[in-house]
Amino acid sequence: MRAFPKKIILCLICFFLFPASGQARPGLSANNAVLIDQETGELLFEKNAHEKQSVASITKVMTAIIAIESGKLDEVSATSRRAIYTEGSSIYLEQGEKMTVEDLVYGLMLRSGNDAAVAISEQIGGSVEGFVYLMNEKAEWIGMQNTHFDNPHGLESPTHYSTAYDMALLLRYAMENKTFQKISGTKMHKAENRTYSWKNKNRLLTEKYKYCTGGKTGFTKKAGRTLLTSAKKGNKALVAVTLNAPDDWNDHIQMFEWGFSQATSAMKPDQGGLLAEDAVSLVFRILRVNR
Repeated sequence: MRAFPKKIILCLICFFLFPASGQARPGLSANNAVLIDQETGELLFEKNAHEKQSVASITKVMTAIIAIESGKLDEVSATSRRAIYTEGSSIYLEQGEKMTVEDLVYGLMLRSGNDAAVAISEQIGGSVEGFVYLMNEKAEWIGMQNTHFDNPHGLESPTHYSTAYDMALLLRYAMENKTFQKISGTKMHKAENRTYSWKNKNRLLTEKYKYCTGGKTGFTKKAGRTLLTSAKKGNKALVAVTLNAPDDWNDHIQMFEWGFSQATSAMKPDQGGLLAEDAVSLVFRILRVNR
C-alpha cells in the first residue's frame, strides 16, 4: 500500500473545507475598519477595530434608532433656536417650523441634518442632554463597550468617541428594525412641508454598489471621512465600518466583495459546499482509490 505524506492529506482536507475564493484580503485606505456578518455578528475582517476614534455623523444612527423605537414618529416638533443655530450640515429648519419626527429622521439620515438631530433630541428626550443620556444607556445595552456620546449629531467633543467595532454593532442592531431599514435604504424623500426632495448622501446606496441596503456617512476635520453601511447579496447580509478613510466608498466595496466571496467551513451541501465530516470522508475515499 502506498503511503501518503501527512502534508498531502492535510492539504486535501483544507482544499475541500476552505476552497479558495479568488479574492485577496482588502487593502484599505481606512485607519480603522470592520466587517461583520449581520445575522450572526461574526467578525470577518478588522483593522484597528477597537481603537477609540472620532466618528462624526455616523453617530446619527444611534439618534435615528432611538427616535424610531420611541414610538413618536407621528409627533410634530416645533424647531427651537438651539436647533437652527447648530453648526455644520443642515436641512435648513427655521425657528418655530413644525415637522414630524419621522420627516426629521429622514432629514437626519439622508441629509445628515445637525439641526434635525437637535430637534429630534428635544422632542424625544425633553432636551439634548436628556437624549444624550438615552444614547449612552442604549450603547451600553447594545454592548458598545468603548463608546461615549456627548451629542446627537457627532460634532467634535473631547469625550465623544467610539470604535469601528462598536459602530458595527450599532448598525447591526438598527438594521433589525424594519422602519430603520426603510429610512436608511431610502434614496429620495420629500418631507410633507417641503417643495423639494432630499437625496441620500450615501453614494454607495444611490449609485456605487447595487447590493448596498443602507448606512450613514460622516465627516469632520478631526475624524476624516467615516462611513457605516450594510449590504445584502443572496442570503448573506454584511455590515461594514470605516473610520478616517480617504477612499471610503472603495474600501466598503472591497470589504463587501471579499466578505461575500468567502466560503465557510460548514456550508450546506445544497449551497454547493461540504460539511466538515463530508470533506474528511471524501478525502479518505480518494486515499483508498489511490492505494
